[in-house]
Amino acid sequence: MSKQTLFDKVWDAHVVRKIEDGPDVFLIDRHFIHEVTSPVAFLGLENRGIDVMYAKRTFATADHNTPTINQHLPVQDPLSANQLQQLETNTTKHGISHWGLGHAKNGIVHVVGPENGITLPGMTIVCGDSHTSTHGAFGAIAFGIGTSEVEMVLSSQCIMQPKPMKMRVNVNGKLGKGVLPKDVTLYIIAQLSAAGATGYFVEYAGDVFENMSMEGRMTVCNMSIEMGARGGMIAPDETTFNYLNGREQAPKGEAWDRALAYWKTLKTDDEAVFDKEYTFDAADIEPQITYGTNPGLGTGISQNIPLSGDVIDGEASYKKSLGYMGFAENEQIIGKKIDYVFLGSCTNGRIEDFRAFASIVKGRKKADNVTAWLVPGSHIVESQIKEEGILDILTESGFELRQPGCSACLAMNDDKVPAGKYAVSTSNRNFEGRQGPGARTLLASPLVAAAAAVTGVVTDPREFL
Repeated sequence: MSKQTLFDKVWDAHVVRKIEDGPDVFLIDRHFIHEVTSPVAFLGLENRGIDVMYAKRTFATADHNTPTINQHLPVQDPLSANQLQQLETNTTKHGISHWGLGHAKNGIVHVVGPENGITLPGMTIVCGDSHTSTHGAFGAIAFGIGTSEVEMVLSSQCIMQPKPMKMRVNVNGKLGKGVLPKDVTLYIIAQLSAAGATGYFVEYAGDVFENMSMEGRMTVCNMSIEMGARGGMIAPDETTFNYLNGREQAPKGEAWDRALAYWKTLKTDDEAVFDKEYTFDAADIEPQITYGTNPGLGTGISQNIPLSGDVIDGEASYKKSLGYMGFAENEQIIGKKIDYVFLGSCTNGRIEDFRAFASIVKGRKKADNVTAWLVPGSHIVESQIKEEGILDILTESGFELRQPGCSACLAMNDDKVPAGKYAVSTSNRNFEGRQGPGARTLLASPLVAAAAAVTGVVTDPREFL
């Protein structure tokens, strides 16, 4: 038998039927839904007169356009209120688990799945959301799907997918001071470009990922989509198993022992071949920041903005990007005045992200020119922030904690950065208008965001460590 990659092992185990010269009919283990992409899919089921096939395999939470203050009050925006109501109506009708606003387990879909043990190694996981790749941190194949595919999964628990090509990205060595998982993924994307992994499923391997926490691995896999990949995954190991053991929906007793035996087989065979492979040195990675309008336009924080001839994007596109941002080639990024800081999203809304942020702001004060939105990824994270005393540190430094939700990651609620204003954001996309019409986004880690929040300008966080 030929040697297989981790991706091959999980994919092949879920192929229900192969179509000659066509896509595979592919079984889905877990289906996450939220209020934005599901209403039309449920309407499609209703119009066809069919039911959800396996309601217990689908999990719903409200996150994209939920407010992050006063969640106990009626939602003011009529479109958002309608979508939230539709999610509740549809899940009740079909017997689907629903964690809506006010529910103790409510939060961002890609945060609540792992923290409740719904996400497990070797699974196939989909959601009508591109950052479903987050769940690949557990050795699962996880990817975003469109609304018509959401309907397909609800009705058949299967999806039709062509098998992607395989890429491995190795990062070896030891990360330097102040370098977080977010910096690792921004570095990789800057090296490969925002389209560098198009058509591939990426496995992350090497010392850096083996030594990374589960939350760090989720950050890395979350951003896979930002270099064009279908998804990303990391082989499960003792770090994975320790994270999952005892979580509410993880297997228990003998079921745990059986699952563990299977999970330990989920690794790439020694002689397995990838279609493309890259290797990077951890020592080359410093805290990163983006300066353009796609996640590939980023650099080390101590570096100047590159010249157009030194970037993979075309010159016209690059100059348009810098024009939107109000930046120039060869300009220094450190010292740039900023207006907003956003800590949160499915990329960096977990407890480790708040710990990192607090480590810098402790004993310092928020800069007067900065508006800061600190948004936990779930109520469970919110509780941890309070229990660990992080809320006290934030409050003493002049920050306020908001309630869980996607918030300013995509500005579908009231958390919008005004036109022309600069935001250092721990989210995943810096597209034009992503955080509000005309908003200018600089993607960074929680440490870089914290340093900017207390100085009012782009600052190297290593100065504070």
